[in-house]
Amino acid sequence: MPEATNVDDDRRDGVQIDLISGQRMDGMASMEKIRMILDGVHNGNIVILEEGLTPDEESKLIEVTMAEISPDEFNGIEIETYPKSSTRDSSLLGRIMGGDEPPKKLTVIGPANQIETLHKDETLISALVSRN
Repeated sequence: MPEATNVDDDRRDGVQIDLISGQRMDGMASMEKIRMILDGVHNGNIVILEEGLTPDEESKLIEVTMAEISPDEFNGIEIETYPKSSTRDSSLLGRIMGGDEPPKKLTVIGPANQIETLHKDETLISALVSRN
């Protein structure tokens, strides 16, 4: 994650939110995306992806996160995706009949000890973010 260069240290006591466009993610390999996300979350940032991750990338993100959890340093991540990826038919026949276009989705990822999902439905993710 690039650091903000014009932010005073006095104002850095809040929560940083990184909004990452689909265009930026398009040219990246899966592990590059995962590393960028985890580096941001390790720094205490909330990462919002405009187009989300593929199911395989989400699985790999969780796998890498589990390997990096440390009781004293990193508590893991909280991840919420909107709309739910289960609304799409992910069977082989469904993918063949439904075309190649993946559904557009927004993904919110943050440190597990700082983000708490209060409400989630098909149109809204409501989260409480603390400055732990």
